[in-house]
Amino acid sequence: MGPFIFPEFDPIAFQIGPLAIRWYALAYIGGLVGAWRYGIWLARRAPELLSGHDIDDFLTWAVFGVILGGRLGYVVFYTPGYFIDNPLEILQMWKGGMSFHGGLVGVMTAMFIFARRRGIAFFALADVVTATAPIGLFLGRIANFINGELWGRV
Repeated sequence: MGPFIFPEFDPIAFQIGPLAIRWYALAYIGGLVGAWRYGIWLARRAPELLSGHDIDDFLTWAVFGVILGGRLGYVVFYTPGYFIDNPLEILQMWKGGMSFHGGLVGVMTAMFIFARRRGIAFFALADVVTATAPIGLFLGRIANFINGELWGRV
């Protein structure tokens, strides 16, 4: 096989003064907003299970689940020794390091707690999250491509 051409993109989408907005940040925002809006649409189709207000409120829980779970997952799964020696760097998320696995565990934990506190069926919420999550997963994979990650095998 001949050589493949791998495009190189700048991981920074745009910059406003010293603030650099990365493609990953836009993927997270787009995924969460897209999932939120689609989740509201789904909730309107089955109002006996979930309300649009439930989806609105769950968005905050999902954001914390993705971010905290993703960061803690990265710390635990990939570089635990480094962060044991430098625990304050766990909070320095701008230096990079998020884990899909941790984000998944974080969102599932958020779903469980939210459903219990609201008195709604966990599986009704899980159905909506399962239907809406591919929006964020798709945008996240596009951001991986832009960053030159996850090429796969040639």
